[in-house]
Amino acid sequence: MKKRIVDLLFILAGSFIFALAVNLFVIPNDLGEGGVTGLTIIAYYLFEWSPGLVNLIINSLLLIVGYKFLSKNTTIYTIIAVLFNSLFLHITSDWRIASDEIIVNTIFGGVFAGIGIGLIIRVGGTTAGSTILASITHKYLGWSISYGLLFFDMIVAFSSYFIIGAEKLMLTILMLYIGTKVMEYIIEGFNTKKAVTIISKKPDDIAQQVNEIMNRGVTVYSGHGYYSKEKKEILYIVISSPEVVRLKKIVKVADPDAFVAIHDVRDVFGEGFMEITKS
Repeated sequence: MKKRIVDLLFILAGSFIFALAVNLFVIPNDLGEGGVTGLTIIAYYLFEWSPGLVNLIINSLLLIVGYKFLSKNTTIYTIIAVLFNSLFLHITSDWRIASDEIIVNTIFGGVFAGIGIGLIIRVGGTTAGSTILASITHKYLGWSISYGLLFFDMIVAFSSYFIIGAEKLMLTILMLYIGTKVMEYIIEGFNTKKAVTIISKKPDDIAQQVNEIMNRGVTVYSGHGYYSKEKKEILYIVISSPEVVRLKKIVKVADPDAFVAIHDVRDVFGEGFMEITKS
């Protein structure tokens, strides 16, 4: 029950923040949007139809068609998100912010939209519309939700060219990209770390130094070179970004010819990092 309440609060906050993105930054600056929201904004520019009402109608139809691609829990959360998103779009329709800086408004429009959608998706909901299509491509094609969403949003955004013009379309694309990157961080987490894979002729020396100097654990894999068939021990280490320089120095001293691959990872849990119960 406690988790349900927290999830509901995330959905409410996400719906409200996304509505602010539309009514404070998008519509006042004649920008476009992606997905169903983009269609509602086009309808608003052409016929002055209420974005909240149009959003509710279109998303309800899409939910009827696409609910089978979503889990029961996701469907329930999506219905709640659509209802509150439509409500907040209506409530905040007259809200405005005193800013004539189009670039600033574009950036904040992307940030608010990314935070809003990210909060909803993080707890297992969607905003329906193109998010349902993004969920389908994630399930069957392996696309990330954020980039699947960007793909379908861009289709709608480009269709707004004939209404908002080339300059506003370019700003809209910038806003969508910013929103996608912000949404990625909200969904995947801000707890960014570096995962390092090391193949060396002196794995014991490196592992010992990492344990003693950096106080970090090291996982050792057994492998072999495909061509030479030579057996190798592969080191796998997860560290914070500032520790990368220190690790490089350790490897350089122990084995200058070592192969090192560094990867970005997010939301690292376990000993020495965040507890999974706090995620």
